[in-house]
Amino acid sequence: MNAPTPGASRLSLADFVGAARELGQRHPEPADCVEAIAPLMLRLLDQARTFLEPQHLRSDPQGYTRNLIYAAPDDSLSLYALVWLPGQWTAVHDHGSWGVVGVLEGVLEERSFVRLSADRGADAGIQLARGGVILLGRGAVTSFVPNPDHIHVTGVAADRPRAVSLHLYGRTMSHFNIYDVPAGTRRRIDVAHNES
Repeated sequence: MNAPTPGASRLSLADFVGAARELGQRHPEPADCVEAIAPLMLRLLDQARTFLEPQHLRSDPQGYTRNLIYAAPDDSLSLYALVWLPGQWTAVHDHGSWGVVGVLEGVLEERSFVRLSADRGADAGIQLARGGVILLGRGAVTSFVPNPDHIHVTGVAADRPRAVSLHLYGRTMSHFNIYDVPAGTRRRIDVAHNES
């Protein structure tokens, strides 16, 4: 399957998944991969209401919700709809994967951290410095790559309305690393999601 051209008008979920898989194989370097896929995510945002179902928009007052839309049988790709109610945030984390994120609704806030300690593979003795903040409104697309780790906290301010975002990862996102900034440590956690 050839990847759709960025100017083409309609992009179905199946077209997006097929093109993302092909581009991921064609561009094994994560930075090249997300650069190639980001325009597809922008197009997918325009078509999202044609494939999103009620279960993809589930939320939970206890915390942000990860709703699985697609997972490749070989664990090479996964797509989620994340629903963020006002005041819901992730822990400080990294993904260990490349990713492309598009915002469907609301404003998603990302606060970054920079790892100052030299040993990127260590789980202790980690020094993090706060970085910048990005406000991603409806229609915005952002991306990240591993190595160096993309360390951040993401969420929605308590005084803003719900946000919904699409997250494509270069693997099944069943775990990631969370950081305890004051203790200077990180640990891998398993993360749950709602099935389609």
